[in-house]
Amino acid sequence: MYLEIISPEAIIFKGEVDSVSVPGANGDFQVLNDHAPIISTLKEGTVKINAKIKPKESFENFFTRENKETFLYKIKSGVIQVRKNKLVLLSD
Repeated sequence: MYLEIISPEAIIFKGEVDSVSVPGANGDFQVLNDHAPIISTLKEGTVKINAKIKPKESFENFFTRENKETFLYKIKSGVIQVRKNKLVLLSD
C-alpha cells in the first residue's frame, strides 16, 4: 500500500508501507493492504507506520522510531483517505 503524509509545510512521507494505525475521530483503526475505501477525520494522537523504508533525512525530525520498521508521527488533527491501496493523510 502506498502512503503519502501531507502537512502544511510539505509532503513529509511517501512510499510503500505494510500498515498504518491512526487516531480516528470515532476511535483508533488500522489500515492494511486492500482496505475498503474510507474517508475519516482524525483527532490528536499518534500515527503508527510500519514500513521497510524510512522517512527522508530532511523530514526525519517529524518522526520518532519505535523499532527498525515502525515510525511514529504525532498529529493534532487531520483527514485520511484510503482508496485502491493508496492512503493519503492530511495532517495538522
